[in-house]
Amino acid sequence: MPDGTSALQLVFGGDPALYAIVALSLYVSVCAVILAALVALPFGASLALTRFPGRAFVVVVLNAFMGLPPVVVGLSVYLLLSRSGPLGFLGVLFTPRAMIIAQALLVMPIIAALTCQTVEDLWLEYRDELTALRVTPARRVATLLWDARFSLVTTLLAGFGRAAAEVGTVMIVGGNIDGFTRTMTTAIALETSKGDLPLAMGLGLVLIALIIVVNALAWGARRIGEIRAG
Repeated sequence: MPDGTSALQLVFGGDPALYAIVALSLYVSVCAVILAALVALPFGASLALTRFPGRAFVVVVLNAFMGLPPVVVGLSVYLLLSRSGPLGFLGVLFTPRAMIIAQALLVMPIIAALTCQTVEDLWLEYRDELTALRVTPARRVATLLWDARFSLVTTLLAGFGRAAAEVGTVMIVGGNIDGFTRTMTTAIALETSKGDLPLAMGLGLVLIALIIVVNALAWGARRIGEIRAG
């Protein structure tokens, strides 16, 4: 299989174009998850601990947004960042920063919803103790987030996997510019359409390996949490 052999040569031969695409993909996805986590973790934990009118509706919407179509997110960010949009003055459309923003918005509901469920389960376990100690709401959020850290690592890795495998969102706001905004997924789509199968297959192999590593890390974090809890 000549294409497969060529793909392996690109991966293990240190092809600069391939590794530049991989590096950009990792950079964008990691930054997007960090940005999303800064908002989603405290929001999800606060939602789990707070009771207010309409909370059930917020939870339902949040869970629904976990399946938000990526192209809708990409289109929304494009409209915000375009020259005629409200954030057009930033001039970040078709840059890695725009891709980070789009991916962060895409994974934010996933991280927030899973955090809400995790912290809500812990709250049932520690509610009496934290209430008796008169712990403030802010400290409750911090305490439960820390206690759930191993489970939340799994949540963050799930968000990273979602971001790294995304095509439509980054294609719309990044433009798939060679050497600047081309990620693994957009490059695979482009190279396949061009008939450059070795590069597409090489990137596909790296992406599959990355997903396997992410899932292994998630499993390891979950096992560590279970051992410490036991």
